[in-house]
Parts: sequence; structure tokens; C-alpha cells
Amino acid sequence: AKRSGDMNTLLSDFRDYAGSQKLSDLLTFSKDEPSRIKLSDVRVSPDGRHVHVLLRQPKVGLMTFDKHERPQLALNPKKLDVWFKGGVSIVDVFYLDLLHNKGKGTGVVAVVVYENGKAEFWKFLDYKTGWYLLQTSDLCNSPRARVLSVCVCSSLLVWCEERPASENSSALSSTRNKLRYCICRRDCEVEDGAVNLGGLKIILHNNPKFTVISSGDYVHLLPDLKAKLQLCISKFFLTWSPHHDSFTISTTCKNTPIKKLSAKESDFRQLIADCLGYLSALEPPEICSFSPTGCGGLLLLLNTGWLYILQEDGMLRRMYKLADNFTPQADTHTSLCFYVNIVALMVGKTLHLIEVNCGTELQKIALKREGLLYANQADRRTPFLLSETGLFMLTEKDSTGKTLGLSPAESNQAGAVLVEAVFEEACKYYQQRSLSSTQLTVESLKKGGRFQAPISLASILRNYLNSGLRRTETESLQNGGGDYIAGALVALLELKGSLVRGGVKEVEAVGGTLVEKEVVRLLSSSELDGETLLYLNSIFSMFPGQAWSAAQAALQLHHNVEGSLSSRAAPDVWKMVLTPSALPVFELLCQSVVRFQPGWLPRFLQLSQQQQGSAALGLSLASSSWGFPSGRGGESGENNVPLYRRALWVLSSLDTDTEQRQDLEVELLLVSGRPNAILQALRILMVKRQWERVTQVAQQFCKQSPLLNKEIFNSLLCEVSQHRELDPYLDLLWALCPEDYTVTTILNLVLKNISCSPPSPAPFADPPSSQLAMGQLKPLLRKVLQRETKPSQRYADILQSPLYPPPALPLDLLV
Repeated sequence: AKRSGDMNTLLSDFRDYAGSQKLSDLLTFSKDEPSRIKLSDVRVSPDGRHVHVLLRQPKVGLMTFDKHERPQLALNPKKLDVWFKGGVSIVDVFYLDLLHNKGKGTGVVAVVVYENGKAEFWKFLDYKTGWYLLQTSDLCNSPRARVLSVCVCSSLLVWCEERPASENSSALSSTRNKLRYCICRRDCEVEDGAVNLGGLKIILHNNPKFTVISSGDYVHLLPDLKAKLQLCISKFFLTWSPHHDSFTISTTCKNTPIKKLSAKESDFRQLIADCLGYLSALEPPEICSFSPTGCGGLLLLLNTGWLYILQEDGMLRRMYKLADNFTPQADTHTSLCFYVNIVALMVGKTLHLIEVNCGTELQKIALKREGLLYANQADRRTPFLLSETGLFMLTEKDSTGKTLGLSPAESNQAGAVLVEAVFEEACKYYQQRSLSSTQLTVESLKKGGRFQAPISLASILRNYLNSGLRRTETESLQNGGGDYIAGALVALLELKGSLVRGGVKEVEAVGGTLVEKEVVRLLSSSELDGETLLYLNSIFSMFPGQAWSAAQAALQLHHNVEGSLSSRAAPDVWKMVLTPSALPVFELLCQSVVRFQPGWLPRFLQLSQQQQGSAALGLSLASSSWGFPSGRGGESGENNVPLYRRALWVLSSLDTDTEQRQDLEVELLLVSGRPNAILQALRILMVKRQWERVTQVAQQFCKQSPLLNKEIFNSLLCEVSQHRELDPYLDLLWALCPEDYTVTTILNLVLKNISCSPPSPAPFADPPSSQLAMGQLKPLLRKVLQRETKPSQRYADILQSPLYPPPALPLDLLV
């Protein structure tokens, strides 16, 4: 509720700032003016003595207004004002934390970063009455690069830059063209008035446009707020930890991180490849506003009206909900700031003060003007506000000077927060004892009914706090579902005891049994949502052997004597396996097959194709909207990705022996039965010069269709024209000649391939020659001529030629 009281303490009306009239004019504007200054383009220094205004239009530049400690000495101060022509704008202005640098002495160092990559380091000195330029540097290596956002994290400068298309090899399609950005860093130290910049290092490349925000020892990478959420690349954000050298993938619709990965993988596409299916099924709320907490976290205001806090451990916690009629607009002014145990949130002209731990609204203040919240390093617990009339400090006291407390209504809300804390503690308790790396969430505990203890305790607390239940009433409430709850707790304690008392083998046996039951349960369920599929993936990752055994049991796989696989599983189970939903199960099973039974992979693909083609399945497979870098669906938007390509993608993503991987690739291509795949397999075998296997494949698949027969025969004839390694198999190959081929067709193909082959190294090669002799073609030409109704005499002389070319002339005759 709104409260009265002394909430605003005026710190300055700008008259003690140099250029105060100009500052007031800039901040006093009409919303109808197209060139008005936005409060989001105003920066206030950590000590509150400097106000910077970024000018976007009609002029591009920077204006700075300073408060001097000794105004009488600052009659002609040196101001940090910059004006640019040619459309080069200023990306941001920020201050270096001299505690993390080696800077000594008085004064502060501000960094002005321009869109073209130039960075100016300025130092403010009172005794010299103004700003002095220390150094100008180029952050980017390429003069054509464009800086989009920048921040400072400890002694690191971190920025997002756009690379020109010609320098980015991945700019091949409309989807991948959005991945022409990279995240870069440089070490930065200020010592004795000198700036030392380290070499440029790329943290991430082939990524979309990100806004970089520093908070404590972390850098958060938020997606472009203007991007469409239909794209997977706009549905999540990253957190980079320089100290742990890791990335964390999170989204606004999930309380726990999706994944934590090593930052050694700097290719954005590879970094998130395993999460794309899961992300494509999400519809996360949009981020309207954000602000760092300064201790590693991040405040996020979503378009749903919820204010979240991203904690340092990666947990996303709900804090406060705006009114239900909150509808963010493009021109709605919002400002956020974190003050140790209070969060200040301004929406329009309304200021909300919120307690951090329990989300209680301490005050709601209606102001006459919009304002910009900022933090002051001298008092980090107190909210500060800049408006067009000056700088203010907000004090949380009533008219008597006493600190405001909680009302009865807020006490009830505190009870709700206490209940929420029960579930949060339960999450931590069960997570420590969980077999899965997937973090439990409050929502998963509340629904699903797997954990009854926190539900029971929360119910008791809720009723006690709301109604003041007596002990006897509490006991009756407990007895309502006591048998079930007690049974569950006893079973949990017995399991815990068996794990504590048992040896290594006993623990492995219990764990294997639990994993098998979980996998069978999940694969047999009627529907799997994205979070459950992620949970299934984590089981396969942590317990690969047990999960593979469980998968065989769930699919009832049987390896027959002739080498094929069969399955007695119900069609619904196969439908769950083959549907390309989030984090597809088919790919997961292929990974297990390659790991434990690699020779089964082609047979497993064959069995999957049979199940997919059954009438009872009725699947409609569609590829992800993501354009994978290789193999899986080609360009984005391609539909009906066949199973063999999904299996090939899995095989290419695993670290397997090269020879074994190529053999499996050939088998997968052949099992698919698709013409292009068969021709691709033939080309691989030809490169490996496995001619016996080549002829076997040709004999097997030439019968599939006349068109495929022609393609295979043409490829083989090309090989025969260029070397003699296929001589032992010529009779088999000539039997594959298409029925409609004529002598002219064959000779044209041979001449074309001979003309494309490299020349002989000598005019008379030593026998046996590698060149094609017409005698080799005699059986084929005779066969073709015999098929013609009226044989032509045009090629009679060819048929009279000897079977083999004449021997080379003796060397003494060549002299």
C-alpha cells in the first residue's frame, strides 16, 4: 500500500554541478519531442559527483557535468564532452574499479567506448580541475568490427562485437547470419596514470547479438530484447564465470540452470547444441528490464509483471509481482537497482521498494516525475534517485523517524514466504541425495506428488500461520493423510539406510535398480515434457551403463542369430523414442548404442525405420528450427529429417575411432535405403578402395530402381576408366549395365572420364599399364550390341581388337 512520510531527501538541485543549467535543460523534456533525452542514456558515477548524458540525436556525443570539491578553483574546468561526426556513436561510459587495478592516488578513471571499437580512458583530478585523457586504444582487431555492448568485470574489459560478413565463415544462411557476433575480452590495468591493455581473447564466437552485463565476478549475456522469441537463440541467456572458466545456460521460465559447461568450448553453436530441442519447446517470458546486483546476481523484470533475481548460484527466484494490469509498452520507463537488502523498482512514476529475502513490498510511492535509480558507493544500502529536478536519497522512515515495520497483512505474506522457504530447503535436501544432476525446483515439488514431506509440512505451516491452529488441530491435520505420508518417509529412510550401510557393490546394485526403474518408467509414460526429457538425458549421462541396460529392457530388444534386432515393445514406446521432441530420445539411445554396442547401430536404425513405417505409429517427424552445423537437417526450416541423418549426426558428434566411424557411416547410409545415401556410401568405399565391398553394394542396390542403377553404373565406369584396380570385377560390373544404354552412351562416358583423368607420367608406361584399353570394354560392348535389333557395323573393328593391349615395345627399338 502507499505510505506517507519523509521519503525524499534532496541531495542536489544540480546548481553545484558545472553546467547545471544545460543539465536541467537536457533532463527537462516533453515526451512528444522525438529527440528527447532518455533516462536510460544517463550515467551517474559511483560517487555521485559526475553525471554523463549520452546524446543520440540530432547530434551524437557525450556531455559530462561535474561537482567539484573546491568550486572556487574550478572557474574554467576541463570537461569530458565529446562530439562526433559521421554517425559514430558512443556505446557506453563506465568507471574502472581501481581496487582491482593498481591505480593509486586520487581521482576516478572513466572509459568511453565508441561503436567503431575505440576506447578513451579519462581521469578526473580535482587539483587539476577537470578531466584528462590518459590513453586512446582500439579494442577490436578488425577496423570493420562494430562494438554493440561493453562492460568491465574486475580487471577485464568485456564486449560484444559484430564481425563483418567477409570475416565470418559461418554467414552462409539467413539463420546463421544472425550468428555473426562474438564476445571478446582484454585485461586492463591502470597504474601510475598509464593504461595497460592485454591481448584480445575471444570468449565466444558464432553467437547472436548479446548485451553484456557485469555483476561481481560474473558476466551475464542477455539476448537482444528486440529479437523474436520464436528463434531458439533468443529463448535463453548465458552467464560466464572468468574464475571458473565456465558458461551457464539459463532461461526465464526455469528456476534452475539448464546446463553448465566449460568455457573451453568457444563455439556458440556447439555450446548449446544439446539444448536446442529442449529450448525450441519453451515459451519463456520476455525480459523488459534488468540490473546487476553487484554481487554476481541479476535483477530481471519480465513482461508477465514478475520481478526475478538471478542468484550467484544460478537459481532464478521470484521476488515480486506487479499489478495484474501491468502491460509493458515500448515507451514505458522502468528502472531497477539493488541495495543490499532492498530492491527499488520504478515503473513510470511509481516507485516500489521491495525486501529482497521475502519479496515484501515495503513501500509504494507515487512520484511527480520519472526518475533514474542509481547506487552510491558511500552508502550501498540506501536508494538514490536522479530526476529532472535533482538528486534524491530515499529514506525508509515515517514522520516520527522510526523505521517502518510490517503490517498484519504483510505478516500473512511473510507466512507465505516461510512456506515457500520450506520448499526451497526441501529442494536443497533432496538435491544433495539425488542420483540426477538435474536440479529440483519448487514447482516440481509442489506438483507431481513424488515428495510428500514438504507438502505436508507446508500445509501445516500455512494453516497455522493463517488460522492460529492449536496443537490438537495440527495433529488432526497430520492424521488426515498420515498413513501415506508416514509410509513414504519410512521407505525413504529405509533406502537411505541401505545406501549408508551397504558396501560398494550393494550401492551399485541399488543405484542400478533405481536407474532401471526410472528409465523404464519414463520411456513407458504417455508423454514427456521438456524438463522430464532433460532429466532422462542426465540419467544417461551420469549412469550410462545402467541406463543402456534399462533402455534395452524398455524396448525389449533382442539380437537375433542372423544379426538383426527385433523388439516387442508397444508402438507407443517407439513413438516416444522416434519423435524429434525436445532432447530427442532416439539420439540419446544412439549414443548409448555407439558406446556399448557400436556394431548394433545400423541394425538399431533398421529396426527404428521399421517401427516408424508401421501403420500404427502415424508419426509426423519435423526437424528443429535450428540450423545445425553439420548433418542434422541441413539448413534451418528443412522438414522431415530422416532417422539415418539423425543417427549420423550422433555418430559425428562422438569421439570414436576414425576407421570405425567411417565403417558405421557406410552401414547407416546403406541401411537407410535412400538413393543419395547409397551413392554417398559408395563414394566413401571408393575413396577407401574397398573394391570388393563396392561391387557387393552395387549388385545389391542396382535392382532397387533404374535411376539408381544408372547412377551406380556411371560411377563404376568412371573408376574403370581411370585405373585397373577393378579388373577382377569387370564381369560383375558389366552385368549391371542399364538396359537402355547404347554403345555410343558408353563410349561417351568413357571418353569424358578419360579426358578428366590426370595424364600418364610417361609416353610409354611400364606394364601393367594403368590406362583403360579398349579390349577391356569388348565384353560390355558386345553385350550392348547384341541387345540392339539391328547391330551396327560401325564398331565391328573394335570387336576384332585383341582382348588385351599389345605389349610395350622393347627398349632397343626405341633408340
